[in-house]
Amino acid sequence: MVAYRESAKLAKRLIEQTLERQQIEPGSLTLHADRGSSMTSKPVAFLLAELGITKTHSRPHVSNDNPYSESQFKTMKYRPQFPERFGSYQDARGFCGEFFPWYNHEHHHSGLGFLTPLEVHFGKAEQQREKRALVLRRAFEKNPERFVRGLPTPPALPEQVWINKPKAAAALSDSEALGAIIGQIDSSSQKNGFHNCPISNAKQSGRDLPMGQNQVMEDFVQ
Repeated sequence: MVAYRESAKLAKRLIEQTLERQQIEPGSLTLHADRGSSMTSKPVAFLLAELGITKTHSRPHVSNDNPYSESQFKTMKYRPQFPERFGSYQDARGFCGEFFPWYNHEHHHSGLGFLTPLEVHFGKAEQQREKRALVLRRAFEKNPERFVRGLPTPPALPEQVWINKPKAAAALSDSEALGAIIGQIDSSSQKNGFHNCPISNAKQSGRDLPMGQNQVMEDFVQ
């Protein structure tokens, strides 16, 4: 969504439209967000409760507690086309209207085994991995001497996503690491957060520009 400022009304509408479009069943979704005023507002909280959606929030004063969003922010801000600042609301919509289709449909993410979000979201990941495995096997059979480590395999999809995995958890299995982090999630000494849900440039483009009023219609980048 591109808007002039945060709004509980817009957040509520975005969630409603997304759930309808993706046909999310009650009780099947956990929505993780930061502690911004729109996402912690009563209208959004009531909507999520009504729709049977579990909500979680980043820990207080931890800005990079959502790996998926932070990865998207970094990729966006490091694109060559990303400006020092947007000249207008329309400029921002125009950039995002091109960026997000590319990000979701064409960009192969290292954190997703070099698949696209579209392939993973719609359950095509294993099919794509099988195709890659077939290509690798044929290459291996044709020139085995080029593969000193034996038959290559496509990268697996990660079971967990971390920003900075704690050293103590690195030596544990996935299930043990998850249990360890959940047990310490409320501890103020825990610096590296995990949410089972990829790090951002702190620069905020256009933050000094004057803010206008939210538009009540068509604030979405489809």
